[in-house]
Amino acid sequence: MRISRRTFAAAAVALVLPLSACGSGGDDGGSTDASGKVEGNITFQTWNLRANFKPYFEGLIADFEKKYPGTRVKWIDQPAEGYADKISADAAGGTLPDVVNVSPDLVAPLAEAGLALDLDKAAGKYRSEYLDGAWASHRIPGLSGTYAFPWYLNTGPLFYNKSLFTKAGLDPSTPPKTYDELFTDALQMAKKTDGKVATLANVPTIEDFGRYGVQLMNKEGTGFAFNDAKGVGLLTKYKELYDAKALDPQALTATPESSGKKFLTEAVAMNPGSALDLGNFKKQAPGLYKNIGITDQITSTGHVNMYVMGVMVNSRTKHTPAAVAFAHFVTDAQNQMSFAEKVAIFPSTAGSLDDPYFTKEDGTDETRVRIAAAKSLKNAVNYTPVLFSEQMKTALRNEVAKALQGKESPKAALDNAVKACDQLLKQQG
Repeated sequence: MRISRRTFAAAAVALVLPLSACGSGGDDGGSTDASGKVEGNITFQTWNLRANFKPYFEGLIADFEKKYPGTRVKWIDQPAEGYADKISADAAGGTLPDVVNVSPDLVAPLAEAGLALDLDKAAGKYRSEYLDGAWASHRIPGLSGTYAFPWYLNTGPLFYNKSLFTKAGLDPSTPPKTYDELFTDALQMAKKTDGKVATLANVPTIEDFGRYGVQLMNKEGTGFAFNDAKGVGLLTKYKELYDAKALDPQALTATPESSGKKFLTEAVAMNPGSALDLGNFKKQAPGLYKNIGITDQITSTGHVNMYVMGVMVNSRTKHTPAAVAFAHFVTDAQNQMSFAEKVAIFPSTAGSLDDPYFTKEDGTDETRVRIAAAKSLKNAVNYTPVLFSEQMKTALRNEVAKALQGKESPKAALDNAVKACDQLLKQQG
C-alpha cells in the first residue's frame, strides 16, 4: 500500500478545538519530566494504518514491551474520515490517548491548549537524530517548543517531457530548477507551440509561495503575509503565463487526475508525480514514457516542499517517561527504515536517506523515483503553515483565480486572500 501525497493533502483539516474545555494544560496529573523509569500502560493511536500494516505495528509494540518489561501498549487505529473530529472530541473530553499520530495542522490547536508535550524540553536529547526540517515541522507560530516527533515524510519529484522541451528549443538535460527559469522556459514553450503546449497545469498554491521565498506568516504567527511584494510578483508572473497559455487554460479547475491526463496526452510539459504514474505511462503512453525526465520540484529557496506526519505525546499522560520513550521508539532510525521498506514513504531520521535503499539504482521505475525524491528531502521544508486550513486554501485558490482571469489585480487578490485567511485564523483561536 502506498501512502500518497493526497493522504497528506487530505490531512490538512481545520481542527476547531474548544480551548476553554482544556485550560492551559499540564496540571491534570501529567508531567514534562521524561527522565524517570519507563513503565506503565499507555495507549497509542494511529491514523488509518491497521488495515495495511497490522503485522508491522504489532511487531513494533512487542519489541518495545520486550525492551521495557514494565510497559504495556494498547494500540488504537482510527479511520481516516473524521480523524480530526475524533481528536477534538477526545481532547475536549479528557480521553486523548497517550501517544497520537498527528500532522502539523492537527497538533497546533492541541499545543495551544497545552495538551501536546513540548519535546524540546522533554526529549531535546533526541533532536539530533532527525532532519532539521522535519524536527521544525511541528513548531507552532507564537509558541516556543516542538510538539511532535517527526515520523514519515513524503514528497514528489517533477516529471517533464524531454521531447516537448527539444521541440521548443529548450535543452532537455537542463530542466528549470527555479521559478525564474520556469517562467522563461514556459513562455518559450508556449510561443514555439502557438499556445498548444502549456508547461504547467496547476495554479500556484501556498507551497508555491513558500518555495518562491515569500514570507507566509508574520513572525508572531498571528496573521498571514503572502501579499507582500514578492507574493504579488509571483502571482503577476502566473498571470503572464496564463495569458500566454503557458499555464493550461483549465488550470483554474484542475485536479491531480485532470493534470495527470494533460501530461499523459502531451498537452502539458511538466507535472508532479510518483512511481505509480511512471508505471501508468509505461502501459498507456510508451512514447511519453521513453521521453520522461525526472527533476526536483521547482524552488527558488534551495529547499523543496515536504509533507510530514508526526507522533505527539499527550502532556497529561500519567506515564510521561513511557509515552516519550515509545514515541521515540516508533520514530527512531531503525523502525522508520523498516516502515519505509514496506510503503512508499521516507524516514525523517538523519542519515537514513543515505541508505542504499534510497541511493542505489536497480533499473525499476519505483526505485528511480524513490532515489530522486529521497535526494531532495535531505534539506526539505514543510512550507504549508501549520495554521493554514482547508478553508484558507480555498480562499487563496478563489482569489488566485480572479487574478488570473483579470477580475482583480494580483495585489488586490492577495490582499483579499490574506484578509479572508486572517479572519479564519481568528475563528480558529
